[in-house]
Amino acid sequence: MRVLGVDPGLTRCGVGVVEGVAGRPLRMLGVGVIRTGADLAIGGRLVLVERGIEEWLDAHRPEFVAVERVFSQHNVRTVMGTAQASAVAMLCAARRGLPVALHTPSEVKAAVTGSGRADKAQVGSMVTRLLRLDAPPKPADAADALALAICHIWRAPATNRLQQAVAAHRSTNSARTTNDTGAARTTKGRIS
Repeated sequence: MRVLGVDPGLTRCGVGVVEGVAGRPLRMLGVGVIRTGADLAIGGRLVLVERGIEEWLDAHRPEFVAVERVFSQHNVRTVMGTAQASAVAMLCAARRGLPVALHTPSEVKAAVTGSGRADKAQVGSMVTRLLRLDAPPKPADAADALALAICHIWRAPATNRLQQAVAAHRSTNSARTTNDTGAARTTKGRIS
């Protein structure tokens, strides 16, 4: 499985590609940051983020895109920029028919470090160890993007099994409802 992790942001949008499967050593294929100048208009910044993500998608051909789920912060301006960059990443993936997974920061931290309250240094340290890198990726946005990709690789099998179980349950319930409804109709038909 090859996953592009995206840590959305307008000034620094972290991107990282990890390949592997759960339970086996993972391999980093690329890591970086898409940067935009704070002096640019919002539309121009979003275009730069889109171009950057498209370049990463072209270069690495991921099968999945994992994006950090935007959460409420005290600074509304920061939340808006993060949400807008997140939407651009999802749009780029959707345009190519790539599945998108959203992971909360605490999910990512828990998956990578074992604690949903880990700090950025702990995440960077574990990403370095898990991917057998010489040093933590800099800036932290880049390490966070790799952590998102790792989280998705490790959680995707369980998530897929859960989704399949839910779909099977719905299908079984739907069949029961249809059979029950059909039986009721037959009974009514006999009585009439």
